[in-house]
Amino acid sequence: MKKDWILTQEDFDALLAWLDPNRETAALKYETVRIRLIKIFACRGCSEAEDLADETINRVTSKLHDIQASFTGEPARYFYGVANKIHLEYLRRKPVPPLPEPEVDSVESELEYLCLDRCVEKLTTENRGLVLSYYQEDKHAKIEQRKLLASSLGIAANALRIRAHRIRASLQECVKQCLQGAAA
Repeated sequence: MKKDWILTQEDFDALLAWLDPNRETAALKYETVRIRLIKIFACRGCSEAEDLADETINRVTSKLHDIQASFTGEPARYFYGVANKIHLEYLRRKPVPPLPEPEVDSVESELEYLCLDRCVEKLTTENRGLVLSYYQEDKHAKIEQRKLLASSLGIAANALRIRAHRIRASLQECVKQCLQGAAA
């Protein structure tokens, strides 16, 4: 978008006409889109959600003459696509605070690992294999590994996620109890 571009009444009227031929319906759609954009940005942790929503609307409006002829479908979807790009820009310009150095107590860490090993050993062979395979890889390989695992078990990916979550929750509880027992 040009830095010196300003939303005029003519541009706004064109936007409303693109949203719907009926001006009142178009106004309702505009408000719905704006509120939804604010919610999207707020849910993504953006402190300037309203400004980002307005920036999205301004960008779409500034490009309206280019997209009107070729875009088909619900205009609201176009706004959401532009909002994704604006969110990425926001993340790039937002300073990332440095993470504090974790305080590592080697004795405590060692105890946690021992407890985890004990708890993993208590799992059934099937559950142990599942959870170890589930958390084995990183990035794209992790996705492929999980697809293969779900397929080999004859279950959907979501069912696999649920099983892995339940096993992990039981492991966390077991480790917690083990650590409490060691502290006593």
